[in-house]
Amino acid sequence: MLSYITHSPAETHALAKRIGAAVKPGTCIAFFGGMGAGKTTFTRGLAEGIGLPDLVSSPTFALVNEYHAAGCMPVYHFDMYRVTSPEALETTGFWDYPQEDSVFVIEWAENIADELPQPLVKITITGSGEQPRQITVEGEEQLDDFGG
Repeated sequence: MLSYITHSPAETHALAKRIGAAVKPGTCIAFFGGMGAGKTTFTRGLAEGIGLPDLVSSPTFALVNEYHAAGCMPVYHFDMYRVTSPEALETTGFWDYPQEDSVFVIEWAENIADELPQPLVKITITGSGEQPRQITVEGEEQLDDFGG
């Protein structure tokens, strides 16, 4: 497990960009953290590290946003805020998305913790508003050449 403190959205974005550059196809990035913790900011950095243009927005109302660009693996960005059971997850079409050559990014992963796909990188973010963020990364062995 790795642990970081970030003091601004820019620092959170920079850490996420480093992780995005190291993420392997087929990986699930699962976010645990409260409202306003910076999950979408982190996802923007991940996408940039993967090589995707700055298209990331919160999928709160859409359930999933898809990000594609030539030469980059796709990112499927899920919001599980309203999904609270395996049955509800099944009705979303979650399992129909191709994980093998893409990256799954899941906000509110605690709502489907028992159903999270593998391989898994768990990112827990605590803090909100102007507070520093405590960010822990578990499953970092799923990241290529990530020195922490």
